[in-house]
Amino acid sequence: MKLRLFLFLAFLCFNANAQQLSPEKNKGVVSGRLTDHQHKLPTSYVTISIKDQADKPVAKAISNEQGAFKIDELPFGNFRIEFRFMGYQPLIKSISITAAENKIDLGILSLEEDKNLLNEVNINSEKSALSLKLDKKVFEVGRDVLLQSGSVTELLNSVPSVSVNPSGAVSLRGNSNVLVLINGRRSGLTQSNALEQIPADHIEKIEVISNPSSRYDAAGSAGIINIILKKNKNAGFNGQARLVTGLPNDSRITPSLNYKSDKINLFSTFGLRNTDYKGVYSSRQTIKEQSASTHLNRQQDEDRHDDGKLFYLGADYFINARNTITAAFFKNATKDHDKTSLDYDYRNALSSDSTIQRKGESKESRNYNQLEFNYTRTFKEAGKKLTLDMQYDFWNSDKKWALSTSKLSPVMETRPKIRTGSIGSSKDFLIQTDLLQPLNNKSNLELGLKLENRLVTTNFKAEEELIDSWSVIDDIDNKMDYNELIGSAYTQFSSKINKFSYLLGLRAEATKITIKDLGNLFNNNKEYLRLFPTFHTSYQFKEGSALQFSYSKRINRPSLGLLYPFNELTDFNAQFIGNPNLNPSYSDVFELGFLRNWGTLTFNPSLYYQYVKDPLQDYTYRNSKGVFISSVVNIDQEVRRGIEVSLLYNPLKMLSLNLELNLYQFEQKGKSGTQDFNFSGGASTTRLGAQVKLPAQLSFQGRYNFTGAQSNAQSRTRAIHFIDLGLTKNLLENKASLILDATNLLNTRKTNTVTSGQDYVLNQLSNPNAARYRLSFVYRFNAKENQSVRQAKTGNRN
Repeated sequence: MKLRLFLFLAFLCFNANAQQLSPEKNKGVVSGRLTDHQHKLPTSYVTISIKDQADKPVAKAISNEQGAFKIDELPFGNFRIEFRFMGYQPLIKSISITAAENKIDLGILSLEEDKNLLNEVNINSEKSALSLKLDKKVFEVGRDVLLQSGSVTELLNSVPSVSVNPSGAVSLRGNSNVLVLINGRRSGLTQSNALEQIPADHIEKIEVISNPSSRYDAAGSAGIINIILKKNKNAGFNGQARLVTGLPNDSRITPSLNYKSDKINLFSTFGLRNTDYKGVYSSRQTIKEQSASTHLNRQQDEDRHDDGKLFYLGADYFINARNTITAAFFKNATKDHDKTSLDYDYRNALSSDSTIQRKGESKESRNYNQLEFNYTRTFKEAGKKLTLDMQYDFWNSDKKWALSTSKLSPVMETRPKIRTGSIGSSKDFLIQTDLLQPLNNKSNLELGLKLENRLVTTNFKAEEELIDSWSVIDDIDNKMDYNELIGSAYTQFSSKINKFSYLLGLRAEATKITIKDLGNLFNNNKEYLRLFPTFHTSYQFKEGSALQFSYSKRINRPSLGLLYPFNELTDFNAQFIGNPNLNPSYSDVFELGFLRNWGTLTFNPSLYYQYVKDPLQDYTYRNSKGVFISSVVNIDQEVRRGIEVSLLYNPLKMLSLNLELNLYQFEQKGKSGTQDFNFSGGASTTRLGAQVKLPAQLSFQGRYNFTGAQSNAQSRTRAIHFIDLGLTKNLLENKASLILDATNLLNTRKTNTVTSGQDYVLNQLSNPNAARYRLSFVYRFNAKENQSVRQAKTGNRN
């Protein structure tokens, strides 16, 4: 009832605005759509100028992503309208606006390519660029050396504010509660490490939305990272093939094939991956009991082998100039075979007391599938757009561990074998519709509805071998069903007054969560309706200079991995257990940003403030058996204040430099059991990169990454720093590239954490991925890179 009332009031409010902002009857209106003459595709961001008979400017505008434009409040008279865009010949037309004919629809206009400018466009497209939009930062992806051979995860590590840890978790400003989207939608391409199988040069741009508007889901307290894929715009067949080999073993074959005609656009990506990882983990613990202390040194060596197969096939069908449908199927199948060896050395104050060795082997198969459908309709009215999206995800996984344990000293002893099995599956259906309704050439109204239902089932069982049978360990034999239903609606209004722009939005989300298990240990039901207001504003001082302020309210729902109470038994001294009683946390986020571009130098500082209620916090304790248990709990609140500075500097055509600095301070309050989480601290991250273009079609790039030491109420993590380098050589008249790159060059990307409790100190060193060296060969056929990058912005699915 509250949701319906909210939508009704919003409709009345914006309907009144629409009536108020409609063009006056004694003013003229000119509209139309722009397309590429050769490919008949929309041409966006074209500069449109209207001049009078004395050649004085009367009005200016740019075409939107669908190539549409609408300019109103024009006086009566005879005028010349000009359309200009780099890479195309100027288009000039004469128009006459009278009282009898004050609404002029120019229809579909075609722009001819300017062949003399194509080379110049190609050169410009090599530079990465930063722009500040009303509700986001946009990073145009250049042809950086490290990116041509790397995956999307490595590309994200080069974007200011964004970082990806060795396990693949994405963070924004040091906060991992971030939502990653593909083309504005949740996608299987972000699941199960699929991003590692997607070449980075398939990406057109990355949008960093630290304070999202109501158009986006309210989930993800740190914000949203939206990855925009390049889209085929060239007629006929084109694509590329990529071969990668590396040390440790990293073998990849990734062909991408596309076909474009007037009515259909077929796109596809295939991937085969065979990769080995070397991981080394060690820990030292001290247990203080009464007047005595005991010590344990643990060393773990891990060999991980992954085989991956990725299949992505889809098509855009252009029904006519205003109607397009898109359908695609994605499949990511992986098989992991991991081997680990753990050595435990128990000591008293003077000497070794006993040693134990555990060896483990696991095999896991995962199969993730996604079906997606999109319908997009544009209208004669410039800028008006209606979309309908449906998405169905279904996946399954099966993981088995076999563990053997032997006591080596002081007396040899073989302990019972252990095996665990985890079987999971999920079904997720989503339907969403959005409407963009221009009110005039300066104001827009947006409305949207979304419904998503998710059902996840997990079976977990742990057993130990007896003489002639297997017995369940600690009652670890359970099945859990997790059902999540979220219905949402939003509305937002944007407008511009001279150099001042603003965006007001409100989103409502109703959530119902049901958790059930066979043992009746974790049954739980939660229902809640929340409103999420947003506000964005910007002021354009002059060309290349803008100031932005934003506010949003966010929600962070615990992930399934944090909720499931099932724990693997690989390390019998330390385990992770999920917490089914976790509640969502809510954030109020404020941000002030500035962007100044001096041509060769771009300066982008930001100030941000976040207040989080019921934040999620890692918690480590020892259970009654002396095992270290890691879990997650809700604490009372967290306040985070920070400043972020990004510099892009191109002093020479051959040299590009970038620097990113992020400093933040936080205060936490809360208590769980006997653990007091009240704590104040801070942290910093720095990233420095350089790219040099050398003679003979050679390019070099280096990047230094630094994360300062950080602490919380329980632990302190030392600073981390590492270096990535890359060298590329273009071949065969730029149709091919040979790339040599090294990540984590000196093998310094290690995490060292010291956790302290009332009666213990635990020192842990983690190095999941050693230094990696790769050689890649990329061959492109029938590709016009300048055209592809330029026109990809008009893609329907963006």
